Amino acid sequence: MAIKDQVSNIIKNIGGSKNVTNATHCVTRLRLVLEDESQVNKEALEENELVKGTFSVNGQFQIIIGPGLVEKVYNEFVNQTGAVEVSKDEMKQITAEKGNIIQRVVRVLADIFIPILPAIVAAGLLLGLNNMLANPGIFYDQKSVLDVHAGWTGFAEFINVIANTAFTFLPVLIAWSAARKFGGSPLLGIVLGLLLVHPSLMSAYAYAENPSEVEYWNLFGWDIAKIGYQGQVLPVIFATWILVWFEKRLKRLIPDNLQMIFVAPLALVIAGLLTFGVIGPITMTGSNWITNGILYLFELSPAFAGGVYGFISGPLVITGMHHIFLGVNLQMAGTLGYVTLWPIGETVTLAQGAAALTMFFILKQNQKLKSVSLTATLSAWLGVTEPAIYGINLRFRYPFIAVMVGSAIGSAYLAAQGVKATSVGVGGVLSFLSVYPEHWGFYFTGMAITFIFTVGLTFGLGKSKFFKSGKDVVKK
Repeated sequence: MAIKDQVSNIIKNIGGSKNVTNATHCVTRLRLVLEDESQVNKEALEENELVKGTFSVNGQFQIIIGPGLVEKVYNEFVNQTGAVEVSKDEMKQITAEKGNIIQRVVRVLADIFIPILPAIVAAGLLLGLNNMLANPGIFYDQKSVLDVHAGWTGFAEFINVIANTAFTFLPVLIAWSAARKFGGSPLLGIVLGLLLVHPSLMSAYAYAENPSEVEYWNLFGWDIAKIGYQGQVLPVIFATWILVWFEKRLKRLIPDNLQMIFVAPLALVIAGLLTFGVIGPITMTGSNWITNGILYLFELSPAFAGGVYGFISGPLVITGMHHIFLGVNLQMAGTLGYVTLWPIGETVTLAQGAAALTMFFILKQNQKLKSVSLTATLSAWLGVTEPAIYGINLRFRYPFIAVMVGSAIGSAYLAAQGVKATSVGVGGVLSFLSVYPEHWGFYFTGMAITFIFTVGLTFGLGKSKFFKSGKDVVKK
């Protein structure tokens, strides 16, 4: 069947052209705003050869097509429906008011963190490369690459500087992205971020070790500590929100021909005073409590804490709440120099692919779903788990349950062994590059445990009377 006919079938099964309000697409999915999602015939829709899965989230009905092909399908879809084309950012604004307060907060955090992820992931990989060169016992017995090949020392130092830049200036990245999200000037966001890590301030790290040595500004009887916010996340987000709030209101009050002179200085001074004097100390304390609380849980019972986190990691991705933990990981990377949650939570990426691969063998004669499961496996192991989640594992329920249990067991082992990573890294098969080399043995063992349990549970649960077996799936 030609793409034109398959797209017509998609339109028919989502309630027709009149049911489509807005349309856009990402790398793998059509993203639609529908008048009435109850008109969607999901079963008929997922029988379409183009469709790898469907789901609804944050007011958007999303149809998984796959990379490359999705653009052709989208163009034909718009041509046939006449749907209003919008960008992904505009789509987010259209659906921004949908969902409860937690969902909206999560969306805000996602929109702030996702644009800066490439820099963080690159930094994590480069830190991993530097560790491979500097740590003994990886390639040579009790010696590092730099011990054997001293000529590489300068290169390693250069790589280390590049890798540390993203974390040294993390508040700048966050303030830039947050200013864009809140509708303010990204340039003012950058200036605010630089202000928070200005070299004339006592760094947050030095303050943690010697708080008595901090100096103060005396502003008309108000003493404000000269403390930087290196490695902080929450204080920067709140500070940027304050900056943008004042920027917008000053633009309303000040005539257009005077805005260039007064808006930026006044907004920066007011936001700076409130940040250093009130908001910063409060949110910094809260951020440190969160980090210390998580570390305490992993010290108290690492296997239990890791198991719980691994168990809920899959559902967190569905709800989008995993972006909250992305912020926690960035906070850890910035303040501690390592992260614990990210490598422990990476078991779910392997597990989603393992479950989808297992379904490839269970689905026997169902060629379309076999193709989806194989594609979803490769995608998951390259770090993109949505096709596996929505195309296969959630669809049949028991693979997703196997993912949760397999991830929990693997994560419990990794936590018990104290596995750490340099930072948030690339997901999938290359995730080990961000893990400290001395933990690679534990990391690979934990991943093997996850794979074995996920595959075994997927087969076992598939034969259970509580779930549809492979034969039932084939008959369907």
